[in-house]
Amino acid sequence: MSLNLISKYNVPGPRYTSYPTVPYWEDNSFSMTAWKESLKRSFSENKEVSLYIHLPFCESLCTFCGCNKRITKKHEVESPYIETLLLEWDLYLEILGEKPTIREVHLGGGTPTFFAPENLKFLLNMIFRKANRDCDTELSFEGHPNNTTKAHLEMFSKLGFKRVSYGVQDYSEKVQKAIHRIQPFENVKKTTEEARKAGFTSVGHDIIFGLPFQTKKDIIETIEKTKLLMPDRIAFYSYAHVPWIKGNGQRGFKDSDLPVADVKREMYEIGKQMLEDAGYVEIGMDHFALKTDSLYKALQEKKLHRNFMGYTTSSGASMIGLGVSAISDSWYGFAQNEKSVEAYQSLIAEGIIPVFRGHILSEKDLVIRKHILNLMCHLETNWVSSDDYFEELPEVLAKLREMEADGLVNFFDKGLTIPEKGRPFVRNLCMAFDLKMQARKPDTQLFSMTV
Repeated sequence: MSLNLISKYNVPGPRYTSYPTVPYWEDNSFSMTAWKESLKRSFSENKEVSLYIHLPFCESLCTFCGCNKRITKKHEVESPYIETLLLEWDLYLEILGEKPTIREVHLGGGTPTFFAPENLKFLLNMIFRKANRDCDTELSFEGHPNNTTKAHLEMFSKLGFKRVSYGVQDYSEKVQKAIHRIQPFENVKKTTEEARKAGFTSVGHDIIFGLPFQTKKDIIETIEKTKLLMPDRIAFYSYAHVPWIKGNGQRGFKDSDLPVADVKREMYEIGKQMLEDAGYVEIGMDHFALKTDSLYKALQEKKLHRNFMGYTTSSGASMIGLGVSAISDSWYGFAQNEKSVEAYQSLIAEGIIPVFRGHILSEKDLVIRKHILNLMCHLETNWVSSDDYFEELPEVLAKLREMEADGLVNFFDKGLTIPEKGRPFVRNLCMAFDLKMQARKPDTQLFSMTV
């Protein structure tokens, strides 16, 4: 890849799990009344819902992680937190007015397997008791290789879970020490094999490039070990260095300890080639799957979707986020919960949905969201006269034409596609559509670098 292109396009940019992105939500468009109405509107169109449940507790801090978490070894926090989650679920059921059909459940964190199997079983059974399920419901969780036990896996499997994602990051001892995430290959191997024995049909591994002290040799060795286990899905993504975000812990190393942009991109290209040679197919941005996995099938059937859970096989359903800092998405609006465990629990105890910010999408927002989703999921989009905003915003077209001159995008009548050369710059191409960002250019850096 041209160093000139890397230098030109390596700028701060969103990963587009939403549009508008969170820093550009407009509080003046949002109210609890408007949020509830947007959810009712979505539910009237589709009686399915997806659930994201945020379980924030971790026993130790991983210094690469930018997620909302609470570090503690006190497991007595489990039951009160679960009770609060169930009360929040009741509040949303009251808004919906009837039993929804659960299309998808994902447990994220934090460390979901911080919680004891019996506590997680109680949580899930209580949630399912007040909703409908069908044979297509997709259930998944994020597992830590060091503390996901056989009991966890058997419990999840009996409840219908078929997918688990393990955070591997890198197998280099030096890198693991720097990011405070010590987990030898033997731990990952054991929990991967146990998941398959328990009946999981989609086991995923997360691998990160661009970590402190990481080298190209580390990437090669990590992927060679990964190939010994052949996980069904792999998220192979760039480390998002955002140390300015309060409480994320990314202070255990210096900026100078991180690989520079062109080395990071070379790491990705090396890893990508190794994965494709092993039979994986690149999907969207930074994801790979075997052809037997449902993520690949969703790509083939044009059903791939992207939201705050990342890439998913289900679209059209409202996503309700339960738990501290969780984000909900009705398609017509977004709402984020309080980030403090105490504030979250206090509001729920008062019978108040614990949202502290959100955004209601305008008609133009919805059009742009559609285009950005198309690009992120399928590397193409098209438009018709009713939603063509290029004529009134020639600067958008100008940005895309410049990228076309660099070979990063191909235009056709009323649409565009991203060729292989442009794939590393998909975030940049989406930024050309991002009218919110263009209207309010930030004074300080808000996002990680795109390369």
